[in-house]
Amino acid sequence: MGLSRRLAGHKLQGWPSTPRGMDTQDRERALERRASLSAAERDRVEQRVSSLLDLLGKAHTMALLREFAFADGPLRFSDIESRLDISPNTLSQRLSELVDRGLLDRQSYDEMPPRVEYRPTDRAEALFPAFGHFHQWAMEYELDYEN
Repeated sequence: MGLSRRLAGHKLQGWPSTPRGMDTQDRERALERRASLSAAERDRVEQRVSSLLDLLGKAHTMALLREFAFADGPLRFSDIESRLDISPNTLSQRLSELVDRGLLDRQSYDEMPPRVEYRPTDRAEALFPAFGHFHQWAMEYELDYEN
């Protein structure tokens, strides 16, 4: 599945309407949605966001998900290993974590040599528009580095 299909129906498809990536209506809707939540619902959502950010903050996780976001189909361990500078042990651990957390599906084939493919779940694909936002940001800005 190509990136355009993954972004279909998402505002990102035509890129953000403002340089900040969120127009006034989007921000207002987000604030209204947040305000409509009960305290317990808001705590639950904030906990989910924290858990997601903890997972995404692990070394190489974002680079790994980016590979799936821009891939045209499932990826094999060797595909990912050749694209990213990650040790095999770390790559294996991150893939397992993403499978365990429901962001990737792992398919083993009974072949010789063994073949395993990974593909993003719907939950992972729902995150992929963020990579478009990151790329849009990178086309407009760069981080300042202190020497």
